[in-house]
Amino acid sequence: MKIHEFQTKELLRSFDIPVPDGVMATTPETALQAAGGLGSWPVVVKAQIHAGGRGKGGGIKLAADAAAVREAASQLLSMTLVTPQTGPQGRKVNKILVEAGVSIARELYLCLMVDRAQAAITILASQAGGMDIEEVAATTPEKIIRVAVNPLLGLQPFHCRQVVFGLGLEADTGKACTALLNKLYTMFVACDCELLEINPLAITTSGAMVALDAKAEFDDNALFRHPHILVYRDSDEESPLEAEAARFGLNYINLSGNIGNMVNGAGLAMATMDIIKQAGAEPANFLDVGGGASAEMVENGLRIILGDPKVRGVLINIFGGILRCDILAEGVVQAARKIGITVPVVVRMEGTNVDEGRRILADSGLNLITAADLHDAAVKVAAMVQGEQQ
Repeated sequence: MKIHEFQTKELLRSFDIPVPDGVMATTPETALQAAGGLGSWPVVVKAQIHAGGRGKGGGIKLAADAAAVREAASQLLSMTLVTPQTGPQGRKVNKILVEAGVSIARELYLCLMVDRAQAAITILASQAGGMDIEEVAATTPEKIIRVAVNPLLGLQPFHCRQVVFGLGLEADTGKACTALLNKLYTMFVACDCELLEINPLAITTSGAMVALDAKAEFDDNALFRHPHILVYRDSDEESPLEAEAARFGLNYINLSGNIGNMVNGAGLAMATMDIIKQAGAEPANFLDVGGGASAEMVENGLRIILGDPKVRGVLINIFGGILRCDILAEGVVQAARKIGITVPVVVRMEGTNVDEGRRILADSGLNLITAADLHDAAVKVAAMVQGEQQ
């Protein structure tokens, strides 16, 4: 789960991590009140969306007085902000953060993330903090320091020394960085974070370290332990289809392709998407209905897939075990009759009660295409979609 910058900073404050004073606002009037309460000028007005690159997209504005705050707030709250992370469709700005200005001497980059390849919590740090960090990672990756922390041992002093040395920090600034790293690591573990990014991490003209911007992502499977974090969920920032799928207990991720697919099992879903690509098409989603799906869940899954206007064909790939093939077939037929499917639907199934499942599909009288195997299914869907586009 992702949360907004202003929410991440609330959590950072609770772990005694320095952040600028700031207030969230939803109207130009409340933004003006927030700026007045900060007690000094200039202030920074920042769009709050679940995406990075806001500065380059025009989502962060410096305001030197009350009139500038009102103008900045009015502009941001009426815009759809487009950044490299939002895609061309952008995100509607519904919230802004009004924050005290900070006198910056130097900008750094600091991030903690789960690194599954190394089974570690990896610290990323760079002297090249700020808006161009993605370009730095792409063109000069040697400027990014990587320190892997074994989660069973935790953060050790030598990890902190590696970061401090890599950032070129000395004396009191190095000690401040070590203290900050310990607090960030404590928060990362305590809150079951998957990502905790500070960019930029500012060294002020007075020598203090302040998290000017912050991003956090959390393990969805651990949120039951953190009701205080779960309340931060902003459904306006989530894909409507993904939010609807979550209500029905479905694992759905919207993608950019045109072939919808429904599978039972995450590994099988990944393999299915690979085969769709090999067949010359692009997957429109990841949808795992799970091993114990009911006919109703299958129906809801198919309805969600077809709610994506990009979808030009659907591939259903089920290995019948706990989810029997006849249950799948009943769900597909129910959905087809209720929704009125207008795109090709290819069904490949194997496993428990497969013959009964195929009989249900055949007797339905609907235009549901069966496939001999997974490769045959992917080729059939891809051919239909490509033929439609010609």
